[in-house]
Amino acid sequence: MASVTYQLLSVTVVLGAVQLISGYSFKNCIEDPYSNQQSFNCIRRKEKNMPAIIKDLPPSAVNLTISINPIWHIPNRSFVRLPNLQDLRIDQNHLRRIDEFAFQDLHQLKSLNLSCNNISELNPSVFKDLRSLTFLSLTNNTLKRLPEGIFSPLLNLTTLIMRQNFLSNFSAIAESVSHLRNLSVLDLCFNNLTSLSHSNFSLPKSLTTLYICRNNLLKLGCKDSFLGFIHLLDLSYNSRLQSMAFQGLDLKHINYLRLRSTSVKVVELLNISNVNAGHVDFSGTGLNNDTLLMELCRLLSIKVKRITNLGLGGNGIENLTNDTLHYCPNITGTLDLSRNDLKSTGCLEFLNKQEYIKSINVEHNHLTSLQSCKTQNTVLLNNLEELSYRYNRILSVGACAFNYAPNVTTLKLNINTIAYLDINALKGLTRLETLRLDNNLLTDLFSFTFNDNHNLKILNLRNNRISVIFNGTFRSLSNLTTLDLGGNKITYFQPSGLEGLKSLSKFYLDGNNLKQIDSSLYRVFQDTLTVLDLQSNQIRFLNDEISSPFINLSRLSDLKLDGQRPFGLTVLPSTFLRGLHSLKSLYLTNNNIYHLAPDAFDDLTGLHFITLDNCCVGVTNLQPGIFKNLRNLTKLIVENMGIQNFSKEVFGNLTKLHTLQLNRNVMQSIPVDALQSLPNLHYLDIRNTPLSCTCENNILQNWTVKNPHVQVVYLYNLPCPNDAKLKFYNFDTKVCYIDLGEYLFLSTAGVIFLFTVTPLLYVKLYWKMKYGYYVFRSWFSEQWRILSEKDENCKYDAFISYNSSDEQWVMEQLMPNLEGNGSSFKLCLHHRDFELGRDIVDNIVSAVYSSRKTICVVSRNFLRSEWCSLEIQLASYRLFDEHRDVLLLVFLEEISQRQVSSYHRMRKVMLKKTYLQWPGSDCTNPTQAQELFWNQLRRAVRSGSRLETEEETGNFETHTSDENGYLLP
Repeated sequence: MASVTYQLLSVTVVLGAVQLISGYSFKNCIEDPYSNQQSFNCIRRKEKNMPAIIKDLPPSAVNLTISINPIWHIPNRSFVRLPNLQDLRIDQNHLRRIDEFAFQDLHQLKSLNLSCNNISELNPSVFKDLRSLTFLSLTNNTLKRLPEGIFSPLLNLTTLIMRQNFLSNFSAIAESVSHLRNLSVLDLCFNNLTSLSHSNFSLPKSLTTLYICRNNLLKLGCKDSFLGFIHLLDLSYNSRLQSMAFQGLDLKHINYLRLRSTSVKVVELLNISNVNAGHVDFSGTGLNNDTLLMELCRLLSIKVKRITNLGLGGNGIENLTNDTLHYCPNITGTLDLSRNDLKSTGCLEFLNKQEYIKSINVEHNHLTSLQSCKTQNTVLLNNLEELSYRYNRILSVGACAFNYAPNVTTLKLNINTIAYLDINALKGLTRLETLRLDNNLLTDLFSFTFNDNHNLKILNLRNNRISVIFNGTFRSLSNLTTLDLGGNKITYFQPSGLEGLKSLSKFYLDGNNLKQIDSSLYRVFQDTLTVLDLQSNQIRFLNDEISSPFINLSRLSDLKLDGQRPFGLTVLPSTFLRGLHSLKSLYLTNNNIYHLAPDAFDDLTGLHFITLDNCCVGVTNLQPGIFKNLRNLTKLIVENMGIQNFSKEVFGNLTKLHTLQLNRNVMQSIPVDALQSLPNLHYLDIRNTPLSCTCENNILQNWTVKNPHVQVVYLYNLPCPNDAKLKFYNFDTKVCYIDLGEYLFLSTAGVIFLFTVTPLLYVKLYWKMKYGYYVFRSWFSEQWRILSEKDENCKYDAFISYNSSDEQWVMEQLMPNLEGNGSSFKLCLHHRDFELGRDIVDNIVSAVYSSRKTICVVSRNFLRSEWCSLEIQLASYRLFDEHRDVLLLVFLEEISQRQVSSYHRMRKVMLKKTYLQWPGSDCTNPTQAQELFWNQLRRAVRSGSRLETEEETGNFETHTSDENGYLLP
């Protein structure tokens, strides 16, 4: 409550400050944090209306992605507010209809992607305003035809992709693109074309790349020169296309012709066409035996002396003999043997005439081993630089298995089942720079395995079954910069296990079984290591008393410690990260840290990025100053940490922070002063955070919806926790802005007045206040209400109110003359008729209201009595407030008006009614006077109680006073 009051009192001051820094948001889009309001992503929204999705985007938008939404229609003028758009993606929606002027005024648009929708028809004028467009994709729609002139306005179009539709009329396509003088790429794969026949239209001369794969081509049917300017032609997977379809066509400019899975006989094709034989990809053309391959090679050697690349993949080749490629011209580039049925390649003897070959691809075959190649007859491919055996079934690699390629620089043996790698398998590969052994079944690495690989720079051993790194394993790898041991079962390194890695920069150890980090292991590359990945190990600390294992890694810039198994990094020692002054990125996600020490990050002065997503247990109370030294931090991810309080003391020093992701936390409020302490903040994500819609957040609400400085992600969709139908950005805050100054002044003044006056009233009016209390009780008592309804049927004729000092007169004079001498009045006397154990006030009230009259015996002692005063006041209430003639005053002695004037009630009664004066013994005839007194008193007692009856004098008698007060049981 105190914090709310403070906010309300200071609202005027804060509102002035809010104008300096505040937030903005978009209902269905997120701005790229580093795009300066130019790039926006509107992905996975529920909005079906296109204008509604982009209505709040700024005109500065240049790149816009609208994907995976239920949009089915783009109405006219949808983007007129975004005249600067250059890249527009509207893919993977449910788009069926695009109005004629949907893209009006997008004169600067260069790229439009409409792929993966349900567009079946296009208006002929839909692209009219897109005169700057260079890229258009209509992939994966349901187009069956193209309207005439559909692409006429797109004079700058260079790439047109219409694959995966139902187009069948190539002539109409050719006509639609014939005038596009800048078109260079046309993709028509996965359609229903049966031929390339056309009328009088030709393809633009600028077109160099044409994809017509996976159609139903039976023939080409085009003019001889129709493909004369094409450099890349893909006709693959047209299973009924035959060789004769190419007869007479001008194919001399073709640099790459792909004919995979067609009925074309390549030898026949080379004989009947002018295509350059070295530019044909022979993959998937049915060359599955030695006879066909040798015939091809003879023909190739006739047509060309050298061939850059020879593609023989996907031909079902089972075996290659020494003569298979004997007659082929020299291959100077790549030999592709992938996706065949080879079970062995021996020592590549079939390449005994290919001394210039640079790359061999034997991926996706059925090789089970790589044999030893130590024989003297082994062919030497001195120019071979890259060799790939990926995606086979290789179980073992023999000694000197690559003797035929002494100068290879890249060797790929990954994604096999290699369980045995001979200690000398890599012998002789002195120029090897990249070695891929990942995704195999290796369990051990021997100390001499890499002895000859002095120039190795990248070694990938990820996802094997290595459990121990023995001494000297990497002793000779002084030039290694990247070592990937992730996904193994490493539990420890022997003391000299990492010795020799003097140049190591990137070290990946994620997904192993390391339980501790031994700093002595890293001293060999303490001046070189920049990336260290230790995520998903078993590292855990039981206490805070450890020394930093990273103290000497002075150049480390990227450290990953995510998801330690099985319980997470439960304790993050305060000294754990000491010495990492150069660290730029730190990952601590998916741990179960129950306490973050306030000095845990003190040494990370160079940190730019840290993610603590889901790193802690339950509600997290971040200690003040925990980020105090992170003044260079630009991105902070603290999602799902259980943060309860966001404060300036914790986050206030992050003066360069640009991006802050706070979503999925539990704080109910965010103080604006804490956000104002982040002057460079541009991106704030507070989704799935239960911010209360109360006055506690009224200033935050105002901050989030004003002026474009900080993007608050999906602000307009943040619900109020107590009512999901209400939104945080517009909950009612009127009551929060009431000026309480006047009210606080009046209430404060009132309190001060009461504290000042109350003591005075207590001193001056103590008895009156006390009387008031008793009268108040009487007024609301149930007995009052019941007895006040009675009139003549009373229990007593009179209640005698008197002071104890006058008791003798009451007992000797009053009682005998009213209850005796034939009068037979029934009187109520306190000592005789009050109920024992009952409260005094209740007895008095009962006596007054169960008696027809109240007789007050007034004397000076009576006037000084507290209880007598109460009795006469109760009786006078009946007289004045109920209009009943119930009060009789009897004065036993002479009392002046001055003495009576202090008793307001009694004086008021004396002014209204006559009263009886007891004749003393000093009068002329006391006996006669007293007899007259008693007769008048008896008549007054007998008279009715209604005021309209003739006024009678009354007489009263007191109850015992406070000095002899009523004796309580």
